[in-house]
Amino acid sequence: MSDIFSRIDHSRTADEVVGQIEALILEGVLRPGDRLPGERDLARQFEVSRPILRDALKALEMRGLLTTRHGGGTHVADVIGQVFSKPVMELISTHRKAAADYLEYRREIEGVAAEYAARRATPDDLALLDRIMARMEEAHGSGDFQHEADIDVEFHNAVGECAHNIILLHTLRSCYRLLSDGVFQNRLLVFTLPGAREDLLAQHRAIHAAVKAGDPAAARKAAMDHITYVERAMAQAERSGDWQRVSRLRLKQRAGEQETARRRGQNETGAATRESGKTTP
Repeated sequence: MSDIFSRIDHSRTADEVVGQIEALILEGVLRPGDRLPGERDLARQFEVSRPILRDALKALEMRGLLTTRHGGGTHVADVIGQVFSKPVMELISTHRKAAADYLEYRREIEGVAAEYAARRATPDDLALLDRIMARMEEAHGSGDFQHEADIDVEFHNAVGECAHNIILLHTLRSCYRLLSDGVFQNRLLVFTLPGAREDLLAQHRAIHAAVKAGDPAAARKAAMDHITYVERAMAQAERSGDWQRVSRLRLKQRAGEQETARRRGQNETGAATRESGKTTP
């Protein structure tokens, strides 16, 4: 991890270290699972003594913001995962209306995020978005659906970061967590539709271009149009999948009927032959 921590300018107390790490977590600079530098390096960046640093890290761990792994260092705790409790996540995964409501909510909130991103993205934000977009283009060329879907989520996360609104950022991250945790098992169905991967890539390009151009209205429209497309494509993919399931069952049933008829015909022929043998003088 590069030097993202600043020296403490005032009394160099544990509270000031705590406040700086809290702000980095809240602003989304430090993400769940990120590992903090070692104690010596971290104390050097803050320019505080190691006892002060230990007190700060202990306070953050007691508040559930950091976690220490034996032999594995200090990491940012999984604070985002706690937005949706496990029972709620299980309910969402088993009710179709929840999936529809999820996309409806995402359409509105991502429209706002893209609009804010177009207004507020810094040159560094845009550089990060450029890199993610380039990786998405590369993944698209590879034909790896799972990798493409993972970068899709990363792209939307980055747009949320560009919006520079703390509440929006963490709300979006909690939404995307449902995807990364596999709550919506059918999310890859869209990628199987003819032409869908090309359409999705074009939509991400449109969002990216509008944010880079600083066009809030276009960015909002592009983001909302994207989710509307996903809604329709998901419905189509599910219908197509259901049609395929029914067609497969029909084929299996017809094949079974034909096999039964064939065997019945063989049995009748055999019986007739045996009967004919009995009556032959």
